[in-house]
Amino acid sequence: MLKLRPYQENSVAAVYAYLRLFNDSPLVELPTGAGKTAVIAKIVIDSREQWDGRVLVVSHVKELLGQAYDTLRAMMPERAHEVGLFSAGLGKRDTDEPVIVAGIQSIYNKADKLGRFDLIIVDECHLLPQGGDGMYQTLLRDMRTINPAVRLIGLTASPFRLDCGLIYGEGMVFGSVCYRVSVKDLIADGYLCRLRGKAGEEADISGVHVRGGEFIAGELEDALCDDETVERAVEDMVKHLADRHSWIVFCAGVRHAGMVTEALRKRDVVADVVTGETPAGERADIIQRFKAGTLRALVNVSVLTTGFDAPNVDAVALLRPTLSPGLYYQMVGRGLRLHPSKADCLVLDFAGCIKRHGPIDQLDPEAKSEGDEKGEAPTKTCPECAEIIFAGLAACSACGYEFPRAIAKHATKAEAVSPVSETIEQTWPITDVAYRPHAKKDAPAGHPRTLRVEYLCGFRSVSEWVCVEHSGFARNKAERWWGERVPGAVMPDDAEQAALIGNAGGVKEPSAVVVKLGGKYPEIARFIFAAPCGGCKHFDQGHCHKWDDAVPDDAQANGCEHFAALALTATDDDADCPF
Repeated sequence: MLKLRPYQENSVAAVYAYLRLFNDSPLVELPTGAGKTAVIAKIVIDSREQWDGRVLVVSHVKELLGQAYDTLRAMMPERAHEVGLFSAGLGKRDTDEPVIVAGIQSIYNKADKLGRFDLIIVDECHLLPQGGDGMYQTLLRDMRTINPAVRLIGLTASPFRLDCGLIYGEGMVFGSVCYRVSVKDLIADGYLCRLRGKAGEEADISGVHVRGGEFIAGELEDALCDDETVERAVEDMVKHLADRHSWIVFCAGVRHAGMVTEALRKRDVVADVVTGETPAGERADIIQRFKAGTLRALVNVSVLTTGFDAPNVDAVALLRPTLSPGLYYQMVGRGLRLHPSKADCLVLDFAGCIKRHGPIDQLDPEAKSEGDEKGEAPTKTCPECAEIIFAGLAACSACGYEFPRAIAKHATKAEAVSPVSETIEQTWPITDVAYRPHAKKDAPAGHPRTLRVEYLCGFRSVSEWVCVEHSGFARNKAERWWGERVPGAVMPDDAEQAALIGNAGGVKEPSAVVVKLGGKYPEIARFIFAAPCGGCKHFDQGHCHKWDDAVPDDAQANGCEHFAALALTATDDDADCPF
């Protein structure tokens, strides 16, 4: 009998509610270590036992495939024979079973051999490109040709990509996040390990250029492969990780990883290295020694970010800078799993990742680089005067407002930083929303205005500024905001017209706003919109805060007829099938 944690049960319920009520594809956002495989297993079991559906589970990582295959068979022992595996790397090519776990590289062009499916589940779905003719798109197109009604579900810990930002919304493969739970909440509830952080001395990468939104790999490795830089970093690492037993070290390239490994061994640290060039058998042996505790430091290059499950990791050393918030999250996330041998996990950052991206539970995919020198720099809005300024400025160039510094500047010594936020968040119910054009004080004629959106929360209020009259990065961000709230409509390029539409009720409005407190001004963290069920103010992302084991008695009184009628768990009735 599969026993789920409460948040896992809620995520499954949210998926079913979404599939019943919407025609597009839901996304489940669960942190690394939260147990996505158990959620997948529950959906698969329900699909077989309740609705006799055929399910395809897809991933790109061999380790994830083997884990999902073994877990599914263990969790449904009476139906273990129904689970097949199609992976060239694992030496199996099953095609006829009702449930197929498959590697995308092996099946993307074999839809005709696999046949019809009712449900496709994509693990680590942030790796799914949002356009083009890649492997995932080819598979989805062919599967929809076979069965136009096939439904798609995605699961990931980091729902964004360098090339497009968020991977859900209008025009994306996934329509919306139907359920998410934060790293901070799971740490507080005892489901994930507490993270600590220290910043080490950074290498000088000022001469490294950016291409495609990321540091150019060759230039970055050249900058880091300085003997003195490597020796200083490793010396600091050995000093600060002296009481740690299982270190995972992220490097910028094969040459860099080799230098770091040799420097560790020179200091009597039992270390080994895994790269994309490491033979499969040798790689498996190294990882097994690390999990067994006989290998203290596991150095790697871009191969242990997803699909690597070693709960004993009690130290993560970041020696490779990255502009990707997703990659940063995946690296730090290796230390989130619980293990009896550790009380917490120390993140030792020599790459400026925490300073660059902030805590992993507050990542902003919109703050990504635009790709290269020709792209426009990311911007931010001054909360004092609404001036749009370069995101890297510490103070507003128009009014002098100083932005709070959440992360201390690195020094030559390791210093404390936090990979998980320590800010206070509050949820404010929204009583009204007001829209009006906003012009900067003393702005010259023709200067772009913004749409000021003020959320009234009782006697309090908080505002955001939408750059409807701007161009470049600021306008792209505004168009995404408009597309999410006025689906299918073109955003006006006039702030006054946009305000008229908003005040006339033409813009979808949230029911509550989550604000971060602790700085000079409240900062908007995210919004809570009314229910997928159609209007219950207590229903957020698939979980009703008033619901425990039964529908609340006052559900009807709260205007929640949809919630009162909605079964959040599967039944034997075929009419209740969500796909």
